[in-house]
Parts: sequence; C-alpha cells; structure tokens
Amino acid sequence: MIKNDPYEALRFTEFKFFLAMRFAMVFAWSMQFVIIEWEVYKLTKDPLSLGIIGLMEIIPAIGMALFAGHIVDQNEKKNLLVKCILGFSVISFGLFLITVPSITKDLSLQTTLYVIYGLVFFGGLVRSFIGPTIFSLLSLIVPKKTYPNAATWSSSTWQMGSMFGPAIAGFSISLFGVHWSMCLVFACSLFALLFLSKIEKKPILNPKIGEPIFQSLAEGVKFVFKNKTILGAISLDMIAVLFGGAMALLPIFAQDILKVGSEGFGILRAAPAVGSVITMVLSAYITLNRKAGMKLLTAIFMFGVCIIIFGLSTIFWVSVLAMFFSGIFDGVSVVIRNTILQLHTPDNMRGRVASVNSIFVGSSNELGAFESGVTAKLMGTVTAVVFGGTMTLITVVFTGIALPSFRKLDLQKDVEALEKQE
Repeated sequence: MIKNDPYEALRFTEFKFFLAMRFAMVFAWSMQFVIIEWEVYKLTKDPLSLGIIGLMEIIPAIGMALFAGHIVDQNEKKNLLVKCILGFSVISFGLFLITVPSITKDLSLQTTLYVIYGLVFFGGLVRSFIGPTIFSLLSLIVPKKTYPNAATWSSSTWQMGSMFGPAIAGFSISLFGVHWSMCLVFACSLFALLFLSKIEKKPILNPKIGEPIFQSLAEGVKFVFKNKTILGAISLDMIAVLFGGAMALLPIFAQDILKVGSEGFGILRAAPAVGSVITMVLSAYITLNRKAGMKLLTAIFMFGVCIIIFGLSTIFWVSVLAMFFSGIFDGVSVVIRNTILQLHTPDNMRGRVASVNSIFVGSSNELGAFESGVTAKLMGTVTAVVFGGTMTLITVVFTGIALPSFRKLDLQKDVEALEKQE
C-alpha cells in the first residue's frame, strides 16, 4: 500500500486556487445568511420568520436541483461557475442596497421583508447550480487516486468558510452594522471570481451531450437509488440535519435565552465549524476510511447528543462547547460522506449525483431551518431543539439496526484499488 500523503492534493496549483475560490464563496454565503438571520429576527422578533428564510431558499434549491445537475453534466464547469458567482454577487449587492438606511426608512416593514425573502429565493436558484458545479470541477482538477485527499481538503475549506463567515458576521454587525457587513460579502464574491480565473477550462466528460433532459434526470436518480452506499450515506445525513439542526434558532438563543448579543451570536454560530475544521484537518493525516459505516453512525449519534445538551443549556460556555463538539462529530460525517460520493460517482454523472445529494443533504439545512422555526413556534425554542436532537438519535439507532450492511461499510479497499491503478 502506498504511504498516505496528507498534502497530496495541495501539490496541484489549480487545486490551491480552487480552495481559495471555495473559501471566498462559502465565507461570503455563510456570512450573508447570518446577517440576514440577524436582521430579520431583529425586525420581527418572530422565530417563524427565521423558518421562512430557510423555506425561501429551499423551494428553488429543490425545485431546480435535478435540472441543474443535468445542465452541469452537459456544460463546461468553469464558465458555469463564473455565471453562478456573478449571480450571487448581484444578490449580495441587492441585500446591500436594501439595508441602506436612506432607502429602508421610506419602506414598510412588510416591503423590506418581502425584498429580503425575494433575494433569498433567487439565492436558492443560484445555489442549486453552485454545489453540483463545484463537485464536478474538483474531479477535473486532480487525478482519481487523489480524490479522497482532495475531498478532505475541500470539505475543510468549506468548514473554515463556515467558521469564519458567521464569526466575522457577528463582530462586523456589532462594529459596522448590517449595511457595511453586506458590503464585505459583496467584496468576497469578487475575490472568488479572481481566484476562479486562475483555473483553466476543463473538458466535458459526458459522452451523452444533447441527451433528452428527462431521460438524463431519470438516469441520475436511478443511479443514486440503486447505489445503496450513496443512498444510505446521504439519507442518514439528511435526517440528522433536518431534525438535529439548531442553527436557525441561534439568534433566539443569543438574544433572548443566553443574552450574549451579536458577538456571542457570532461565537455560537462559528463554534460548530471550528470543531469541524479540526476534525477535517486531522482526517488528512488520520484516515477515516476503515470501518467508515460504523464511524458515520457513531458520529451522527453523538451529534444528536450535543444538540440536546445545547438545547437544555442556559450557560453560555456550555452552549459553546456543545456546538463545538457537534461540529467535531459533523466533520467526521462530512468527510466520510464526501469520500463516498467522490469514490462511487462516475465522471459523467457527477452533476446529477451532486444535485440529488443537494436535495437530500444541502437543502435539508434550509428545510431544517423551516422545521426549527415551526416547532419553536409551536413547542417553544428549547423544546424544539431537544425534540430535534432526540429524533436524530432515534434515526441513527433505526438505521444501524435496519441496515447491517451499512454498519460494515469500509472504504479502504476502494482507496487502495485507485492507488494500484497509478
């Protein structure tokens, strides 16, 4: 067996620019979402309004996901990603304008909210394309044997953006206000375009260019549902994110329960990502491929435990630690799931498989935000979070019992097979 090189993917220059581009985009997107959450709850003081933000993004994200996957598989990836980032830039600039005091002073609260929700909706459309495009572009930048290492670094970069974006958003809101914080988001999208310009155009590996769209969509969905490894991984993570996510309710905990202000909100929002980054960086040195199924089940179970502890806590540092450890266990889940997707997805189907994954996992973040908002409205904030964590535990136990083959999943043989091909 070839010795593991933790920096294998980083030896490719284009991959470094890819990571820089991805960090800039994730940083901007996560920062923007936190700013929107803060501003909307500040305006309404209604937890349901936070759920509506998630709903406004999930509707187009799910509605367009499969079509986006087909388009990604049929087109050159770099140019498509340029268009996506430009679309995000327009949305962030629109949010920058709607937070200008001289503009909003003449608008009613309802009008301001409608504009924000509308821009979030168009952001969902853009997002439906960004995920599959980035997933497909990654596989064209590094050789196949480097996929696991590249997936780990890519996931780490995503988590770093998720960590710094919310943290900077919280402090930026406190120091500069919502308006100028949105200006920083817009600037980051421009940096993402600059980094992307350093990557060359890539060939289209799909041999079925011009394939009828519905035939293409059916083929992609059929592949995912026939591949039990992929289906099991993304289904389990979807349920955990759907019921176990407390992120959408953090503004309520920060403002009304823990009473720690925007700075504390930024720390709470960033804590899970700090834990995830630590896990993912370590995973570049210590492989998670052996007994991957059991590790995935254990990680998601412990994630649910952390969410319950967070929901019950009234002490700030306990809440931060609970969020931190939830990120550690979530990081294990992300690394294993992304490795499964990279190893088990054919090149000509990467866009469609990534789109199905975004429906199962990516969009469940927003659906989870809506679920959290609704349950918080009906049950109360603390009860809603504890309920979600409990449902996560039940799901993991059921999956472990019902799918014994998933418990025995081991990815090391797949990795070793790719190494021998070189």
